[in-house]
Amino acid sequence: MTSETPNLPTPDQIRRSPKVLLHDHLDGGLRPGTIIELAREVGYENLPETDADKLGIWFREAADSGSLPRYLETFAHTCAVMQTKAALFRVAAECAEDLAEDGVVYAEIRYAPEQHLEAGLTLEEVVEAVNDGFREGERRAKANGHRIRVGALLTAMRHAARALEIAELANRYRDNGVVGFDIAGAEAGFPPTRHLDAFEYLKRENNHFTIHAGEAFGLPSIWQALQWCGADRLGHGVKIIDDIEVAEDGSVTLGRLASYVRDKRIPLEMCPTSNLQTAAAASYAEHPIGLLRKLHFRLTVNTDNRLMSGTSMSREFEHLVDTFGYTLDDMQWFTVNAMKSAFIPFDERLAMINEVIKPGYAELKSEWLFRQTASTSGSVSA
Repeated sequence: MTSETPNLPTPDQIRRSPKVLLHDHLDGGLRPGTIIELAREVGYENLPETDADKLGIWFREAADSGSLPRYLETFAHTCAVMQTKAALFRVAAECAEDLAEDGVVYAEIRYAPEQHLEAGLTLEEVVEAVNDGFREGERRAKANGHRIRVGALLTAMRHAARALEIAELANRYRDNGVVGFDIAGAEAGFPPTRHLDAFEYLKRENNHFTIHAGEAFGLPSIWQALQWCGADRLGHGVKIIDDIEVAEDGSVTLGRLASYVRDKRIPLEMCPTSNLQTAAAASYAEHPIGLLRKLHFRLTVNTDNRLMSGTSMSREFEHLVDTFGYTLDDMQWFTVNAMKSAFIPFDERLAMINEVIKPGYAELKSEWLFRQTASTSGSVSA
């Protein structure tokens, strides 16, 4: 491979490439058909559509409002059918299966246990049902010739008052499938500092956490998440672009917060399609990921909510390849960034990088090389 020759991956190569997903919501990735079946089982009658294809379209269109609060309203339907052990188990197992089929080898899936208690489950029962589902999904994926490892992130809702309770729950299950903690929900009016007790507790316990910040709200959200709360990663963080100035001559000046984020290698969990839906970015071409990649921020690519965005990891990378001309080398860079930033032990992250991710991309690059060789040989013989 030479730097002069383009090495744009094909859609098939993108699908087969090993991918790492750090920002994906369990209740935002259900199969439409599963929602309909579960709704029938529990007697939920408020679905806007009862045909799977039409329901999938409805979710995508409802999420395309350009408003984060409206976007979040779509989750009322998915959470409504995720209130039993059997439903949680099924949704988690299918999540792992679907991601593995898409080439994801490691994923951290987040969900809010407090949103699944309406039928009488305890927080512990919710966590155990989801964990069991992930393990079942991993087994099914392996039987189908795919490998995936899934860790759970327990989320507290930022408008509620159970963050410390959920943080303690995450800590209790940290050696049994739960790899960290998160807060989510509408940012405006609900700063992360409302939950300082939870973050202080997690820091004392040497546990990991990420915080949704810099999505719908601006730089103060990012600053608080980092400097007051001590987040290990930023969920989205797209508004960090507001602290970066690009002059007419193309020169770039980073503000102090942007410099801090880059210098400290703080991972940004970028979700391009979701950001377009919530108006955090105007288009793929204008998404800050393009400039931030050039400036070597610690970027990762994610799906956020596969159902609402009608997306997958492969589709997210296809958009980036089409928009920015990213190559397999770029894809590997994003993927290694994500694996470096995962919340599992260092030696396990290193093994995934050296034994799964790098060999996987090397194989894809060799396909390109042999294609080029065959093409050259054919033209010479002719």
